[in-house]
Amino acid sequence: MSALSDLVYLPRPREIRHAAGSFTPRPGSPIVMSGSAPTVLRSALRLQEAGLGSTRMRWALRAGGDREHAFVLGISEPSLSPQGYRLRIDAHGVSVAGADPAGLFHGVATLAQILRQCPGTLPAGEIVDAPDFPVRGVMLDISRDKVPSMDTLFSLVDLLSSMKVNHLELYTEHTFAYARHREVWADASPMTGEEILLLDAYCRERFIDLVPNQNSFGHLERWLALPRYRELAECPGGFPWPWGGRSDGPFSLDPLHPGSLALLDDLYADLLPHFSSALFNVGCDETVDLGLGRSRELCERRGKGRVYLDFLLEIHKRAQSHGRTMLYWGDIIMQYPELVPHLPRDAVALEWGYEVDHPFDEHGGTFSASGVPWWVCPGTSSWNSVAGRTSNCLGNIRGAARAGLAHGASGFLNTDWGDNGHWQTLPVSWLGFAAGAALSWCFKASEKSDFKAELDAHVFRDPARAMGAVSSELGDASAAAGKRVNNESLLFKILRAKRGEAVPEGVTKPGIAAARRLIEGAASKLDTARMERADGPLVRDEFASAARLLAFACDRGEAMLGGSLDAFTESSRAREELRAIIGEHRRLWMERNRVGGLADSVRRFAPLLPAGLQA
Repeated sequence: MSALSDLVYLPRPREIRHAAGSFTPRPGSPIVMSGSAPTVLRSALRLQEAGLGSTRMRWALRAGGDREHAFVLGISEPSLSPQGYRLRIDAHGVSVAGADPAGLFHGVATLAQILRQCPGTLPAGEIVDAPDFPVRGVMLDISRDKVPSMDTLFSLVDLLSSMKVNHLELYTEHTFAYARHREVWADASPMTGEEILLLDAYCRERFIDLVPNQNSFGHLERWLALPRYRELAECPGGFPWPWGGRSDGPFSLDPLHPGSLALLDDLYADLLPHFSSALFNVGCDETVDLGLGRSRELCERRGKGRVYLDFLLEIHKRAQSHGRTMLYWGDIIMQYPELVPHLPRDAVALEWGYEVDHPFDEHGGTFSASGVPWWVCPGTSSWNSVAGRTSNCLGNIRGAARAGLAHGASGFLNTDWGDNGHWQTLPVSWLGFAAGAALSWCFKASEKSDFKAELDAHVFRDPARAMGAVSSELGDASAAAGKRVNNESLLFKILRAKRGEAVPEGVTKPGIAAARRLIEGAASKLDTARMERADGPLVRDEFASAARLLAFACDRGEAMLGGSLDAFTESSRAREELRAIIGEHRRLWMERNRVGGLADSVRRFAPLLPAGLQA
């Protein structure tokens, strides 16, 4: 029998003490709720469910009574930090005491992981645990292009709560069914108010704060492209992107038009009553067209940063009027550090950055020195990749957590985007979710982990210990192809390249060959996996599909290097392979998501298609 400290945890507790002895549960071992039974009930039900799943025993719930050979749950550890717990196992039974209801729930999550690994006999010992960051969140993009089904969202909440994540946002541009704006979301299969109410209640039962999210300045192209809203656009006719190329349509609101704030007033009044959270993420990132259109004169006169800040402060007033604490992305204001001291102290800046070398320390220090509350916001690196960017993901999340702790960040928000078609499936993000959950709970305990064992034990549920390696290795395959690029993998960049474009810098035939070997090696492990999940076959298909698309990227990269991309694209072999890839993309999409956005995602395959062929 393994010692308590030898088991795999997600997240790993900060303090584990071994003791001699063990406890063997019996079918008659009760779950005794100590103190206020209604307060403890949610955690007791979670333990009952875990016991049935791991031991096939159904332990009865009891309010008080004999504690011998029982599981005793209570909220009786006020000396612990908020959300903390103490878990003890000895020959007489198991006790979990929380500092508060959330702490008890987290303690039961740890006990469930112990039961999964030791269903017969539990090793004796004690765990004392509490989080580094009070807020440990995930933000899931539901606007580019996937809107998950309710079953997928409920399943995700269960997974995140098992990792002690306590904050969830659904990033929204146009995918909430606003009552007076049907034309914006008509083809998007949006979240309805009723669905948000149900999801909010489901999250509350699992100690997760479901936080409303509506981008409120930039990233509103789906709105502003429509005739009804075009007059509110900063640049109605388009503008040059700062990274090259040109947008043919509008992007950000005109901060001077009174209709811009009127629109936000209408959206907030419709959206916010569906959420019980006291927080509200208003976005306001990447307003790259500000000052290029209707606000140009004012920006030249007052400064672009000041114009941005003034509009942000107007949004802040509206969040306050709804009784919400405003969250906002900090990238724009960080370009004007002299304005940081003018930010409101009752709102939270979200410092985001998705590369391994993002300056979290520098930016976090700036917010902290000015007394501005802030959170650190890394990402899963799943988007623009097909299968993730494992090394970048882990380095980015570690760096964010380290800097957040050093500079007093009060929250950790792990972001998961869907740029350029949302080609990655949800399980690709599980590695990033696991790393973020562990490193935001107790950085020191998990700093050196690669999270393969944690994924196998508690996410993939794979006793063959194959899937953790599949996820990690497939996610690093693109890195072998050549020089690292920001915000995407090299193989994804090859997939997006149009005919006539040069092969990405640093890509070589040996690099492509090395990437192919890694893809094939990772894919071969799928046959050895034995996932004990209801959706195990689907997860296998999702990773097999990712491997197939990455292998196609290798074929395309070799053709680009050899100057034969046109011939490759027109070949019958490429046509048949791409037809199968797109068909599988459609099928897998519908397994976890709504139909809205699928057509947009499939259109992203256009650069890969032969002339005259549509996806």
